Amino acid sequence: MTRTTRRIVLGGLAGLALGRPALAEGAGGRVVIVGGGFGGASAARALRDAGAAVTLVEAEPGYTACPFSNEVIVGLQPMAAQRFGYEGLRAAGIAVVQDRATGIDGARRSVALAGGGSLAYDRLILSPGIALRFDAIPGYNEAAAEAMPHAWKAGAQTDLLARQLAAMPDGGTVVMAVPGNPYRCPPGPYERASLIAWLLKARKPRSKLIVLDAKDTFSKQKLFQAAWTALYPDHLEYVPLAEGGQVTAVDPAGMTVRTDFQDYRADVACIIPPQRAAPIAAAAGVADRSGWCPIDPVTFESRLVPGIHVIGDAAIAGAMPKSAFSANAQAKVCAQAVADLLAGRAPAAPKLINTCYSLVAPGYGISVAGVYHPANGVLADVEGAGGTSPLDAPAAVRAEEAAEAAAWYRTITGEVFG
Repeated sequence: MTRTTRRIVLGGLAGLALGRPALAEGAGGRVVIVGGGFGGASAARALRDAGAAVTLVEAEPGYTACPFSNEVIVGLQPMAAQRFGYEGLRAAGIAVVQDRATGIDGARRSVALAGGGSLAYDRLILSPGIALRFDAIPGYNEAAAEAMPHAWKAGAQTDLLARQLAAMPDGGTVVMAVPGNPYRCPPGPYERASLIAWLLKARKPRSKLIVLDAKDTFSKQKLFQAAWTALYPDHLEYVPLAEGGQVTAVDPAGMTVRTDFQDYRADVACIIPPQRAAPIAAAAGVADRSGWCPIDPVTFESRLVPGIHVIGDAAIAGAMPKSAFSANAQAKVCAQAVADLLAGRAPAAPKLINTCYSLVAPGYGISVAGVYHPANGVLADVEGAGGTSPLDAPAAVRAEEAAEAAAWYRTITGEVFG
């Protein structure tokens, strides 16, 4: 990752678009946003600044962030650092409705609420996040997740996995299942594996982590595997798809994880299932058979229902990964497009950036950055832009990237929720 990209990351999160102007004022119109995470909250702020009447619909009273939740699992970050309220958005003039959107009528441009009534809109932005496909792994369901936590939605599951790891006796075995693409935060499982291995090495040295992966390649693979070889040769075993890593069933009562090749008995099991867009996307008619939402890469407007825009994890964003940074960048581009459309202007083609940081140990950070633009109807990589941390970087560079990751988290949460 270049120094220029790092300055963009930490200097106000200008991931909106490289070289794009600020949002035009006086957009007008009624915009309803469903989902109060990084995408929805960022879009709400940007559109309010543009002069639109914005209503944010969110079922929860506050937001629990997934970035840095892996640090919570191993005791490096308190859960309190993951929790944010919506007082800052209300103070900015955004109407925050604590309710659950139960249906969307795209023809009438109306959002139905669980508490009764509905909200009319001129443009709707959906940023609903993901749903876990509990039907994808035989034996795994919401009840099983209480024994074999996924911890892929930050909150109670994060605490549960942290408690299980803390309570596991030395000499125990942790088994972790990683899904095939696509899913939220592509490097996330490998950061989690790294930090669990760090925890075992530091506090339970006779213990071991086995990572069962439903694929053979993954984000920042060379960087992660080099770190594992150097730091955790006795504590982390990685099993890719080609060597039998696909999980075919689980038995939570027996704490057993099954593949076509072998059964693994676990003292602690972390099962991350396949995912899809949250249910409101299907209810709105904007999710296709894949379970995700096809969008126009310039405006993020749904290809299936006019007037509805989809951002963040739920969107099919081409080469752009599902991450908090991506959601924030997409929100700003989408807000600009919505402001343009409400004002009768044609939105311009954007460029977006994304950076994903990962810790493989305290003070040891790695990253991948990318730049994306609309090409052939999708968001594609800008050739020659972005890149990963150097494979042979010295310890000082790894420490610098770990510090940059923490600075990024403070910056983005302060900008979005502060």
